Amino acid sequence: MRQRSSVLGASLWMLVITAILFWLPVAGPLIGGFVGGRKAGDVGTAIAASVLPALLAGVFFWLLTSTLVGVPLIGLLAGTSAAILVLGQVGPLMVGAIIGGAL
Repeated sequence: MRQRSSVLGASLWMLVITAILFWLPVAGPLIGGFVGGRKAGDVGTAIAASVLPALLAGVFFWLLTSTLVGVPLIGLLAGTSAAILVLGQVGPLMVGAIIGGAL
């Protein structure tokens, strides 16, 4: 029987591998999700772990761009678009997490 990891630990694996493989548009998040899903141990934990890195990265980029731009409205729009781009990667990440959690 495989030892289960925490949601935070599996999320960290997903985040690091996806960041390393950023140059592979669909395969990078898919591989990161698969590895994180294997670390999570089951499908439910893997799904929860796959949403966490996307939310954290989206919020981080939103805060970063909205504070660095001098005009608050432009920063808000730029930050929101960056968050939407990051959240668009959650699809392959979640598919990989479901496959990894099921195996």
